[in-house]
Amino acid sequence: MDLFSFTLTLLVLLAPAWGFDLGQSTRCVPIPHQMSVCQDVGYSEMRLPNLLGHSSLEGEVVPRSEDWRPLLQTGCHPQAQAFLCSLIAPVCLDAFIQPCRSLCVAVRDSCAPVLACQGQVWPEALDCDRFPTQEDMCLTPHPKHSNSHLAKALPKPACQACPSVEEHPSLKTVLDALCQDDFAVTAKLSRRRLPSGEPEFEVEGRVEFIRQGPLLPYDTQHLLQQWLLINLPCANILVRPGRVQLYLLTGAVQSDGTLALTRLFPWHRKNNSITVAARKWKHHRC
Repeated sequence: MDLFSFTLTLLVLLAPAWGFDLGQSTRCVPIPHQMSVCQDVGYSEMRLPNLLGHSSLEGEVVPRSEDWRPLLQTGCHPQAQAFLCSLIAPVCLDAFIQPCRSLCVAVRDSCAPVLACQGQVWPEALDCDRFPTQEDMCLTPHPKHSNSHLAKALPKPACQACPSVEEHPSLKTVLDALCQDDFAVTAKLSRRRLPSGEPEFEVEGRVEFIRQGPLLPYDTQHLLQQWLLINLPCANILVRPGRVQLYLLTGAVQSDGTLALTRLFPWHRKNNSITVAARKWKHHRC
């Protein structure tokens, strides 16, 4: 499914939500194991029909829940899963528990830019004004933790213009990139096609540092993976399908804490410029 089709599907599946009568008769059913997006949400049973008006698990709920997976995988907001699953798989209590307007706003403000990066808009059917404001009658946002300043200090992936790809760079070009950018890493990137037809991008194996800069070793692989998921149009252009390719990636961390990739150099065995540059870098003067 391409991005345009995903957008249409998303809008269609959300359209019935607000015609649903909260007072109508419902039943409780186990959340099926194949409904991966709503596993580990803290409860195991859901109401049917759900808040999107879906009444068939196999025909509607499970297949349509997969349309949310690309957005959730970006990690755009820590409560995006809870927000979306409160609509797709509402917890089985005496009454429907809707998300609060404040939770919708928090998720929208973080996730709408990710959708925009992929050429989509925040669905009109999820207009936050539709949700209740009574904080004791709906699903609220988690309070900010005292160590949130630590999270802010970590670089975060964000939407950006696609970095350049330089297939056969000279030694000078590579050394100049290492001098000009904040960091440089080598990583194996792969692209495969899922049964649904969607591409899936992976950072395989370890990420090796040539210039560490502001990056943290334990976080960099995840950071690059999130970058690929957020910048899907770029990933489609930059990462070749069908095989794992080793790249040298250089970039910078912006003043707002977001990571921006600047250049991608495919590391070909026939061109030893990157190999020589990596070896010379430790003693190189910019």
